[in-house]
Amino acid sequence: MSTNNFTVADYLLTRLKEQGLEKIFQVPGDYVQEFMSALDKFDGIDAIGDITELGAGYAAEGYARYKGIGAVSVQYGVGTLSVINAIAGAYVERNPVVVITASPSIDDREIIADTGALFHHSTGNYKSNQTIFESVTVASEILSDSETAPQIIDAALACAIKEKRPIYLEAWQNVWGAECSTPAYPLVITDTSVDLNMQNALLHAAIHKLETAQQPVIMLGIEIARLGLQDKVEKLLTSLNIAYTTTTLAKSVISERSGVGHDLFVGTYAGEASLPETFDYVSQCDAILALGAIFTDDYLTMLTKQGSDLIRVNMDGALVGNSDHFIHTSLTVFISELTAYFERSTSSLNSVSFKLNTPLNTELADFHSQISYESFFTLYQQELNGSRSLKGYNLILGESSSLYMAARLIGIEKSHFVSDAAWGSLGHETGCSLGVSLANDNRSIVIAGDGGFMMMCQTLSTLSRNHCNTAVFVMSNEVYAIEQSFVDICAFTPEGKFAPFDELPSWNYEALAQAYGVKYLNVNSVADLQNALNILYEDTSTPYLIKVDIARDDLAPAIQTLAESVTGQKRDECICHKDNKGNIR
Repeated sequence: MSTNNFTVADYLLTRLKEQGLEKIFQVPGDYVQEFMSALDKFDGIDAIGDITELGAGYAAEGYARYKGIGAVSVQYGVGTLSVINAIAGAYVERNPVVVITASPSIDDREIIADTGALFHHSTGNYKSNQTIFESVTVASEILSDSETAPQIIDAALACAIKEKRPIYLEAWQNVWGAECSTPAYPLVITDTSVDLNMQNALLHAAIHKLETAQQPVIMLGIEIARLGLQDKVEKLLTSLNIAYTTTTLAKSVISERSGVGHDLFVGTYAGEASLPETFDYVSQCDAILALGAIFTDDYLTMLTKQGSDLIRVNMDGALVGNSDHFIHTSLTVFISELTAYFERSTSSLNSVSFKLNTPLNTELADFHSQISYESFFTLYQQELNGSRSLKGYNLILGESSSLYMAARLIGIEKSHFVSDAAWGSLGHETGCSLGVSLANDNRSIVIAGDGGFMMMCQTLSTLSRNHCNTAVFVMSNEVYAIEQSFVDICAFTPEGKFAPFDELPSWNYEALAQAYGVKYLNVNSVADLQNALNILYEDTSTPYLIKVDIARDDLAPAIQTLAESVTGQKRDECICHKDNKGNIR
């Protein structure tokens, strides 16, 4: 073992630095101490200690969204199996994150073989972590010797960067500190081979659908951002001159307020949770060119009713209609070839006039009224329209009622909207904000629900420790509102009753802010929200926790529309009655 000469840990760090990584998020552990020691001495990459492994994973994932790659170092077993939720999300949403850990050393394995001792943090199956991570990574590797480690690291990293997905690197404890050769050349990342016949057939099938459509639309997905294709997409929009939308996950993949395509934007499509006019427009389209989109069950209405109108082009293949599959095709090549075709073409596509009149642009009637989801986002929209400060902030949403309301906002700048709308993990938004703040200079605004925030509130401490100026708004209604809306929407009527499992404890948020070392504000009215935003505009260097008092029965309009469409239960048709104990239900 050596800490003075070039080691396997140094090799990985060198490769990560080469890819532009400057931060590694970590929770310490004895197995992985050789890697942590090497990281402390390595010039150009900083260790960022977090409070929980899951929080460190969310931070690495948030960091990767802006830097193109992230990394998290955690203890074997207890750490890796805690961080896996964040890594699964990175896998689904195509975010390359490197999980770094270590397991018992070669000497320990000899002791295990001789004595049968169960070493700490292990199940007894010392390949179990690797096996588990195989489902949520594109490479899950164990480094058992320093001679082969560099080649394994290179192959795994190249795969992560090429596929835009996580990898898992577990070394035997002694291997991270073992000497190895330095990289002889920059990491080689080869392009995916393209079947030219398939690519050509896909192009012609797409052109035919677009040219014969009465109302075509383009839907932009998150893979556009992951591949850095924003400029190519803006050029395509200029060539086609038809309306475009985005998925919620890809909201702000290009600027919604300026530049090419601004006048063509019809709002973010989030199924029934969309702005009504956005949903109606897209529902009437007879050709939908979905570029790099990840479709979840939020899009079932489109997939079931308009499947034959869809042209789905992704990184790993394409589907035109419901049955024409294309493999070994390239999203990047497709966008370039489609742009070139329409730049040469003398014909033009049908373009249907559309004027987006979002209700979030309406004036607020009473600034002293109780804050609600609708008034919160109405004021946020008004501030977006007029405030230069808020336009420059990142907006980070997790799985909550606010995510679906925020999808209705218009005018978000390029790459200023962050969510895990495909994976949908409670707590992601607060944990992710740490990585975003350390990768991007813009202030971050987090809007979380009680349930999600309670899962990841410890991140406030790490935000304070690293002098991040993130502001975390907690929409506090003390219930799992989304869950309840799908269980029984009648709970949101005056006489309604929430299911016991959807009720949350009452927290003292002011005391929590003091404990974690952040400033505190409380919002009860629209005027309070305006005042809180004004304070944030003035105090630009400090993290804040801001509690927003939301009435328990205040159902966000976007969630109401979504829940009613899925369950068939209408809030306005709820009939309240008493059960045999006299409780109103």
